[in-house]
Amino acid sequence: MCEDIMKAIAKCIESLRVQLERHHGKGMKEYPTRTIFIDPMLQALNWDVRDPDEVELEYPTVDGKSVDYAMKINRKVVLLVEAKQLGDPLDDVKAITQIVGYAANDGIEWCVLTNGVRYKVYRASERASAPEKLLFEASIEPRESEGLSIEQVCAQLNRLSKDSLAEGVLDRLGTEIFTTGKVRKALDRLFTETPGNFVRIVRKAIDDDSVTPSQIQQALRRLWHANSPPSSGVESKAVPTERHDRRGKSGYTEAHHILGKPTEVVELYRGLDRLCQDLAPGKVTRAYKAKYVTWAVDHWIFCCAHLQQGGLRVWVKTDPKAIDASQHFARDVSRVGHWGTGDVELALNSVERLRETEAFVRQSFERAPRTI
Repeated sequence: MCEDIMKAIAKCIESLRVQLERHHGKGMKEYPTRTIFIDPMLQALNWDVRDPDEVELEYPTVDGKSVDYAMKINRKVVLLVEAKQLGDPLDDVKAITQIVGYAANDGIEWCVLTNGVRYKVYRASERASAPEKLLFEASIEPRESEGLSIEQVCAQLNRLSKDSLAEGVLDRLGTEIFTTGKVRKALDRLFTETPGNFVRIVRKAIDDDSVTPSQIQQALRRLWHANSPPSSGVESKAVPTERHDRRGKSGYTEAHHILGKPTEVVELYRGLDRLCQDLAPGKVTRAYKAKYVTWAVDHWIFCCAHLQQGGLRVWVKTDPKAIDASQHFARDVSRVGHWGTGDVELALNSVERLRETEAFVRQSFERAPRTI
């Protein structure tokens, strides 16, 4: 069934891209956007929009208004989908807060805001502001999903299929991504603020009374900041970073790259950073450019990443001829203009893909002309 759905999604994307070219810039209203773009995609995702027991149209809300679609499993609403007209940027905080609020009020875990091209997926139960509840987004627009194969875009959209909702795919993904972010922030506070009880636990584990609490606090800060990105907008002193671009203009920070990005994208970036830093703890430097982030050893850049709404585009210095035909997320860009440095581009949009990316990053790192 999954393979059939993936084929249906791919066929639908190809068809809708033709429609997008035809209607681009014509100011299509919400209703025709639903009819031409959204309904076919929901059908491809195995939702029967004609069956009210499966898809309730104009789902009533507490304030007397309605949400365009309410998707049901065993007649229970599991997902709300609110449609906007084609071309809507989907960044209106009021609209985001409204759909997330409707879902939370009715105990519905997931909701989607879409303009027929982009699908922004929110977890209503997260304790955060509405925009920060964004787990991921997917787009059928080639320019918005640049670098991603159609198989990868299909995989993202398949998370919204009836089968995936029934199997708890979104629930597991949300728990993994949001929990990882929360634990990371908690550890950042523990290692930075080093509360007394935490220091005592570490000292007991060391089992060496000659090591003082102050020494442990300093060591914890060194260890954590040597392997973690600084907090948004704050540059870590322990990890050397370039504060100016090559033209000498004002420097960029991490916040420049992660602002407004889905939680999944930010956590994938964190995972890539940890992967790069672990290759040579304390010796890998990270720099923030206008369009991408770089990782280098002895001033030799071995990895670059550009954060997009749907994932990361990563460049490494490995041999393009070594790319296996089954590695659809990797491509030869030696003759293609691109940001960053390296002849191989990797499309990173899931935790599974991050694991596959590790081998490429390691090979690129090992080609660095230095001795660690």
